[in-house]
Amino acid sequence: MRRAPPDSSRGRGGSTPGPAPPASRGGRVALRATGHERSFSADELIVSKTDPRGIITYANDVFLRVSGYALDEVLGQPHNVVRHPEMPRAVFKLLWDTLGAEQEIFAWIDNRASTGDHYRVLAHVTPSQGPDGRVVGYHSSRRKPSAAAIRRVQPLYAQLVAEERRHSSARAAVDASSRLLADVLAEQQQSYEEFIWTIIDREET
Repeated sequence: MRRAPPDSSRGRGGSTPGPAPPASRGGRVALRATGHERSFSADELIVSKTDPRGIITYANDVFLRVSGYALDEVLGQPHNVVRHPEMPRAVFKLLWDTLGAEQEIFAWIDNRASTGDHYRVLAHVTPSQGPDGRVVGYHSSRRKPSAAAIRRVQPLYAQLVAEERRHSSARAAVDASSRLLADVLAEQQQSYEEFIWTIIDREET
């Protein structure tokens, strides 16, 4: 497994979206994208923890400030409460498949704040193990990606989202975009991890 990038904490990281859709909160209407991007300092880390189902059990102050949620609004909620509709489902499937194999993963994620604003992160997600060695949850550490890295990632993600929108069911969309992701990476003779680390090495260090 590759080294962690500068300023990334070891341990469970990443924008760990839950496998279920976000629970509704007291009839709150669906968020509308504002097109406004939130940001945070390069020396800050957004940190959260979830149980094995992706339910939030911890969120640090940076998470709360950037996402615009209060602590009592996110504890006990699926982590995909901050999931952005423009994020490819294929990337989240890959994330959960990797975590299901008890491996860490780095990924670029576009999240959505409580206001409908968005914020981009380089996420590092790792399983957390209990005394008996079994996975008891996941730890997500996210740092601010460089503008150059975002420009490298966005065309691929846009291509995956466009493919997903061609399909009427979520399962068909995930299957189709996952195949497309695999094909694109195969053409580049890279795994997703290698794709991520190529960009980290070129743009983030």
